[in-house]
Amino acid sequence: MDCIIRTAHHKDAEGISRVIILALRETNARDYSKAVIARVEQSFSPVAVTDLLMRRLVLVAVDHDSIVGTASLDDRVVRTVFVDPRYQGRGIGRALMAE
Repeated sequence: MDCIIRTAHHKDAEGISRVIILALRETNARDYSKAVIARVEQSFSPVAVTDLLMRRLVLVAVDHDSIVGTASLDDRVVRTVFVDPRYQGRGIGRALMAE
C-alpha cells in the first residue's frame, strides 16, 4: 500500500475519529460487546481526539488525502493502532508501527 505516514494535525481529528469508530464497529465488534464498543467510542470522538493530539504523538496513514489509519504513542509506548476496515490487510498497520 502506498500511503504517506505523517504526524497528525488538529485538522485531522475528525478523520482519525472516523477511522477509529469504523474499526471499532466492524473489526473490534467481533471480540467485544456492543456496550463495550459504545463506551470506547466515546473516548475517540473528534473532541476527544483533539485532546489526545495534545498529549500524545499521533500518526496518520493517508491515501489520496483520506486518513486510512492511525497510531498513537505515549512516550515510547504504543497506545492505539487502528486501520479503516476497507484498508486492513494491506500493511498499513505495519507501516504505522514501523514509523
